[in-house]
Amino acid sequence: MTDILMPKATAVWLVDNTSLTFDQVADFCGLHPLEVKGIADGEVARDIRGADPIANGQLSREELDRAQGNPKYRMTAQKSRHAELLKPVKKAPRYTPVSRRQDRPDAIAWFIRNHPEVADSQIARLLGTTKATIDQVRTRTHWNSAQIKPVDPVTLGLSTQMELDAVVKKAAEKKAKDDAKRGIVDGPTLESASASASAPAPAPVHEAEEPHYDDEDGDDED
Repeated sequence: MTDILMPKATAVWLVDNTSLTFDQVADFCGLHPLEVKGIADGEVARDIRGADPIANGQLSREELDRAQGNPKYRMTAQKSRHAELLKPVKKAPRYTPVSRRQDRPDAIAWFIRNHPEVADSQIARLLGTTKATIDQVRTRTHWNSAQIKPVDPVTLGLSTQMELDAVVKKAAEKKAKDDAKRGIVDGPTLESASASASAPAPAPVHEAEEPHYDDEDGDDED
């Protein structure tokens, strides 16, 4: 069965403009009959504007007429050109020219040395490499380990500066959140006010008293 574009909006239109049963509308739109009944009662999708499935190419007039003439008939949706255009396009894997592929291990080594917080999946996506290759560079089991030197991917032409900055920023933000959850705080921590209040007060410092000398006669001066 073809997925219906905007199923609730389509159901709203069919309820308002046809004599189809709740079961027929529900089957066509992929909804529950009670949900369609709620639409008819004004309890569901109250603010949704109806979408004409005939106008957007998901249903033919002949199919609709056939269904309205037979309550047991179940309509079959057509493949809509509109629905195909609105489908999200899956991003193709990054293509790296053959002349640049030998530079990937250098870029991987740069990430491992300078940005260990960046996940292997992010590195693989940015450089168009595999997690296995990243692990080989990290453990120095790569066949060309002796010749690998850390070089940033922008210099190597494997990514743009904006792409690199975005990946590093995202990884840094995730690390900060994870550290905060574990109670790890960068820099010195401040002692709490309660801890400071409970600390014993320092002993008072007394000034040294000046020595008192008597007269040679043993009597005080007049």
